[in-house]
Amino acid sequence: MNKYSEVFSKITIHPLFWGIIAIAVFTARFKEVLILFFIVFIHELGHAIAAAHFKWRIKRIQLLPFGGVAELDEHGNKPLKEEAIVIIAGPVQHVWMVAAAYLLYTVGWMGENFYHFFMWNNMLILCFNLLPIWPLDGGKIVLNILSHRFPFLQAHNIMMRISIVCLSVVLGLQLFWNGKNMMMWALLLFLAFSLFQEWKQRRYAFMRFLLERYYGKKQEVVKVAAITVGKEASLYHIFTQFRRGYKHSIIIQGDHKNQYTLDENELLYAYFTEKRTTSSIEELIG
Repeated sequence: MNKYSEVFSKITIHPLFWGIIAIAVFTARFKEVLILFFIVFIHELGHAIAAAHFKWRIKRIQLLPFGGVAELDEHGNKPLKEEAIVIIAGPVQHVWMVAAAYLLYTVGWMGENFYHFFMWNNMLILCFNLLPIWPLDGGKIVLNILSHRFPFLQAHNIMMRISIVCLSVVLGLQLFWNGKNMMMWALLLFLAFSLFQEWKQRRYAFMRFLLERYYGKKQEVVKVAAITVGKEASLYHIFTQFRRGYKHSIIIQGDHKNQYTLDENELLYAYFTEKRTTSSIEELIG
């Protein structure tokens, strides 16, 4: 099984998905629901195939009641260019689907009503997915852009705040202009719950970032950046300055202009292997 065909073995279906299918059958909306899930499935498959190309670890591709998600067992330490490609690989699928639908409609193999339904929903899903709200692709693009400038933890926190503001705006618009659309309410509530979970587990996400940086497969070092701290700085405080795509050397300012330099792995070893989670850098070099 090659790395691309293995993607299909990761496909799972959320139990509530079958409930949506049952409702669609009873309300004579089966064809419409099937088309929507086809669009979402192809979108998520784009992410998964791009991830497989870069040999990322794929946990599963799950069809959810309100869409789908490609879950990747990576924690923020892949090259930012690779991540950008994996993120964009989903929205790109909508381009060829639009072209294919137009071609089929032009040659008469797709009816007018079916064509307009497919095109409208294809573009609607694309535009909605690009909203800067986590865990939509738009939120992931925001995090990727912020990671070029800010340390991981700061970039993640800024992204979460942007997501909360944008989701609040969308909820307000939904309340005043589309308040009777129950499917949209369900989707927005699902997004709100996912965002709340990400916010609640933001420290855990940061720990996973550090653990993957220490124990994970080592990436080719492209950039090196120094972090200058005083001896009283805690290990955790230094970790909050770690940036994606960089290997860090830690410069410790000592007395009488003395300086010590440590590699980031020495700090990670002390924190995770020696369990010195409350230590300062002075205790480490002393």
